[in-house]
Amino acid sequence: MHDLVIRGGTLVDGTGRAPFVGDLAIDGDRIVAVGVVEGRGRREIDATGKLVTPGFVDMHTHYDGQVSWDPHFTPSGWHGCTTVIMGNCGVGFAPCRREDREWLINVMEGVEDIPGSALAEGIDWEWETFPEYLDAIERKPHSLDFAAQVPHSAVRGFVLGRDASEDRDATPDEIARMKEVVAEGLRAGALGFSTSRTSLHKTAAGKLVAGTFAAKDELFGIGEALAETGLGVFECANEHVTLDKDIEWMIELTKRIDRPVIFNLSQTDFAPELWKKVLARLESAVAEGADLWAQSAGRSIGILMNWRCTAHPFALHPRWQALATLPWEEQLAALRDPATKAAILADTPEERGVFEAYVTRTFEKMYALSATGYEPDPTTSLAARARATGVSPAELAYDEMLADDGRGFLYFPLFNYADGDLSPLHTLHDHPRVLMGLSDGGAHCGAICDAGMPTFMLTHWTRDRERGPTFPIERIVHRQTQQTAAFYGLLDRGVLAPGYKADVNVIDYASLSLDAPALTFDLPAGGRRLVQDAKGYVATVCSGVVTFEGGAPTGAMPGKLLRGPRSAPEVRA
Repeated sequence: MHDLVIRGGTLVDGTGRAPFVGDLAIDGDRIVAVGVVEGRGRREIDATGKLVTPGFVDMHTHYDGQVSWDPHFTPSGWHGCTTVIMGNCGVGFAPCRREDREWLINVMEGVEDIPGSALAEGIDWEWETFPEYLDAIERKPHSLDFAAQVPHSAVRGFVLGRDASEDRDATPDEIARMKEVVAEGLRAGALGFSTSRTSLHKTAAGKLVAGTFAAKDELFGIGEALAETGLGVFECANEHVTLDKDIEWMIELTKRIDRPVIFNLSQTDFAPELWKKVLARLESAVAEGADLWAQSAGRSIGILMNWRCTAHPFALHPRWQALATLPWEEQLAALRDPATKAAILADTPEERGVFEAYVTRTFEKMYALSATGYEPDPTTSLAARARATGVSPAELAYDEMLADDGRGFLYFPLFNYADGDLSPLHTLHDHPRVLMGLSDGGAHCGAICDAGMPTFMLTHWTRDRERGPTFPIERIVHRQTQQTAAFYGLLDRGVLAPGYKADVNVIDYASLSLDAPALTFDLPAGGRRLVQDAKGYVATVCSGVVTFEGGAPTGAMPGKLLRGPRSAPEVRA
């Protein structure tokens, strides 16, 4: 008698192998049989006509604070994820001295747009060192597995002090101490180290994140912690428009430390062809022996705009800003007033910077969002519609956001959409050195909602895309199971085969769909966040236990903190 048998499903086993129909048997937290299972199960799930996949492994999230209060890592848990990796982009909450807690909250609030009040109320701060952080989050119950990386900004603040960490180069002694702190974190179980080099990452106080301009000797000195321990990956969020130059030091670094180095790769409107040059250099570096990788999102990294979101076309208009502090009911009543509308439309926006102006005024890049509208036709942009109807694009934006009692959304595809479609991403996701990442689960609470990426990958790239080629489903499943797990050394999961960890999804592929994004206020202290749910997940299993059923959590909490790499199961002849 098996603990659980999933019968008659179409198995997409995570390896890239073509789908096949079969059964799956689980005992304890391991898969014990795949194919025809004669024995019965204490529980059985009829998967006839359904997909059966490994649980998804999301390698780029920001649940570093949310891990303290959300056992399901939502929205990721709603989308079939059974493992999430946090501590990306050089930001996180450990190590941290008591007196620096507010500073690190300020960092995360600015970089990842997570309400500071939610972090202040929701984090219990039972740590100072990184190993103590792991101990603290390990004690809390969770429904899926999770792992962390050591963030550069926190390490810099811990060693240099919060003020100096943002303002000056590190001394040789400070670099040596940072190396020790990172090595300590890796030995305690961190899966890597992350840093940020992009001017887009600023604290809530408007300062560039600590480490943004760290000198080469600091980066390489910290990298030696990975070399000496033989553990972890080195992850970097680079400046997008200088990536063709920055890739050279990353090539040198990975050769020096003999550890994987990974960077974010996206197409930008400001240098729309640069990604091709970077990809070509990546290929030549690998041919030279560099263990270098890129990670790309599954869709455009798109900004969601709404009256209550962080960014929208009128966010810099003084007339809007005068309303923004009022209770929402009063805001909505005012927005419905034709006089208010005329005043806001006639207003002159403040000048905050090139990027801010681009995002709030480029109507060619703004679209009314539908639940599946992540590859919109440029002929449907607000600017194109305005030209066709004789109405100003600003007025269209106003009316679209005011729809549905002020819950209407605009979509601004910021990255990967300079060509007006997702063709660059098809090239990137077809490349063996580009991994699936950048969902940013838990982050950008008022601007971006991409944690539903696993579902989008299945629906859009294997079934629904109309504006270009798709992928076989086995390719997309492989990219977010075995491939992402293996990169971080988690060789015990991501495959449906005997001996592997029993993390499984049963999916009604025919009806699988993304819900429309929604703005909720369910974070601690009533904090705001964007969420997106899905329909079609029959069951999600973590460590052999059904954790979600029909899209709802069962209350089971088999999730564990992952400390360090995991060995692959032995293959028996």
